[in-house]
Amino acid sequence: MLGCATVTKGTKDTLVVESTPENAQVQLSTGQACLSTPCAIEAPRNALSITVTVSKKGCETRVGNVVSSLSTSGGTAFAGNALLGGLIGAGVDSYTGAAREFKPNPLKVTLEC
Repeated sequence: MLGCATVTKGTKDTLVVESTPENAQVQLSTGQACLSTPCAIEAPRNALSITVTVSKKGCETRVGNVVSSLSTSGGTAFAGNALLGGLIGAGVDSYTGAAREFKPNPLKVTLEC
């Protein structure tokens, strides 16, 4: 069985990373990466915190954090599980992180070159 948020929002969210200057490389602690900013990376919603490393040759590397918190629409779907007696669905939504979203999103990083 699936939870409401799992069905409506999915288990992954798109994290957007922007940098000044552009064309920097991005590495997430969850293993995903992109070669050139700005970029959009799909990451698992159940990652409560993601470390984002942004680097560019000739610039100082920056490390930032993105957290996963309960989203408004995900919270509504999660509450719908509880109200309709879908405790299994609520458990699935909690486990998969489907009721969550990344913040800040987009992550904006300024590199010193």
